[in-house]
Amino acid sequence: MVLCWAANGAGAQVFDPAKVGTPLSGAPSELYLPAGGAPVGAVVVLHGCDGIESHYRQWARRLADWGYAALLIDSFGPRGFQNVCNQGLLVPPEAQARDAFDGAAYLRASPQVRAQRVGVIGFSHGGWAVLKVVLAGLVRRPNEPAFAAAVAFYPGCDPRDPPGRPLETDTLILIGDADDWTPAARCAKWRNAVQTHGHVLQMKTYPAARHGFDAPRPPHFYAGHYVGQDPASLADSLIKTRQFFDQRLIAQH
Repeated sequence: MVLCWAANGAGAQVFDPAKVGTPLSGAPSELYLPAGGAPVGAVVVLHGCDGIESHYRQWARRLADWGYAALLIDSFGPRGFQNVCNQGLLVPPEAQARDAFDGAAYLRASPQVRAQRVGVIGFSHGGWAVLKVVLAGLVRRPNEPAFAAAVAFYPGCDPRDPPGRPLETDTLILIGDADDWTPAARCAKWRNAVQTHGHVLQMKTYPAARHGFDAPRPPHFYAGHYVGQDPASLADSLIKTRQFFDQRLIAQH
């Protein structure tokens, strides 16, 4: 059964192709394009519970530097929220996952993008949404293509809600074993419960890394949790993410 979304409220579809702006524009969605020729692969970027911050813009720019079109979508502002940390269901992950599919449709319609080479990446709340994106028939509509690749950084993995649907997208989970916000053990349980149906499902756990190990700030307390960058984990996660996307989003000739 495909989830239906209300006309108003957190579940409403908010992505508007007419409101896609340029990098740093503050538009509801910002499009970052790589230098060089087109068409290229593309990645939808889903932010964390803190909303659009420089961290996610840095990731969009990084993806563009890697040769991808990157679409950073604000899933909170158009719904009337700026921050949902510790109140994640104010904007359910399924709603942010719906934004990802709507953003992918926008990208696929562009002559600058290879329509079959669209991936998604999400962080924390956005990573939680990614784990909804990759399950068959949960959010994706029957006429929509599945994503070609998905990467979830320290996603929320709810042990009370084990996945009852098979995987339909190759998926990489990156998380720290010292994460006190989205514990790695929950994601291991999620991983072990998923029927992969021939798709790749990888999980890399970084020793001593905390929530937000890829963020620019050093470890600090935020919203009741100890979060912050771990340089070694960040460096490895960049390698792992780029390899994962390159293997699936760069057309093979």
